[in-house]
Amino acid sequence: MSRLWQARFFTTVNQLRDLPGTQVPEIAFAGRSNAGKSTAINILTNQKGLAFASKTPGRTQHINYFSIGGAHVGQHRKDAVRVDEIEALLVDLPGYGYAEVSGTAKLHWQKLLGDYVQRRDQLAALILIMDSRRPFTDLDVQMLEWFAPTGKPIHCILTKADKLNRNESTNALREARAVLDSYVDEDGNGFPFTVQLFSALKRIGIEEADAKILELAGLNSEEEEEEEEEEAGDDIGNEESAAPSADDDNPSA
Repeated sequence: MSRLWQARFFTTVNQLRDLPGTQVPEIAFAGRSNAGKSTAINILTNQKGLAFASKTPGRTQHINYFSIGGAHVGQHRKDAVRVDEIEALLVDLPGYGYAEVSGTAKLHWQKLLGDYVQRRDQLAALILIMDSRRPFTDLDVQMLEWFAPTGKPIHCILTKADKLNRNESTNALREARAVLDSYVDEDGNGFPFTVQLFSALKRIGIEEADAKILELAGLNSEEEEEEEEEEAGDDIGNEESAAPSADDDNPSA
């Protein structure tokens, strides 16, 4: 079971001053309102309604936090999360890009999103959700350019990959990597940007995204921890078997 399955609603805020005072890594999810962000969060956390997908375009206007760790019963229960035991936070940022949203709301979201991704010290990485058929819209590029100067990782998830054939999928990945590789720092070094294909419908790329998010959050799945322990045990065993003995000094042994 993935550690992401532990995710539970923690808090929601509409102003930067109300952001939680926790010091654990935050992994933020950003994307256009119709790119499948809520669906991606829900399938990665194995929960149907954790992230709210509104039928009204642009309705979700808050930053929603989901905790990993700090809860000692099933995720459906309403008991309080133990804040001091939270290990990481998933952050669902407001979707962007709908023309129906009022100008005042757009300005508020722009400032909220821009200030959060540029100034939040706890923000460890950004997961940028884009429709694989229409990636890197002007607003996606704006998000990239807001976040790139921080030098922190961005992992791009290209959703709805089931709607692409094999050649289209290959081209989408290649073109996305080319866009990401075009971003370099003052010394000409590339930023830690990665990309993958994803489909909630066909369950494409779920394990890859899960592993990447856990890595960015500094968390390991239980399976990875067991594998690391087994590898460590094997290394010790190999070292012991390779240790010199009295017989090792005997050429005829």
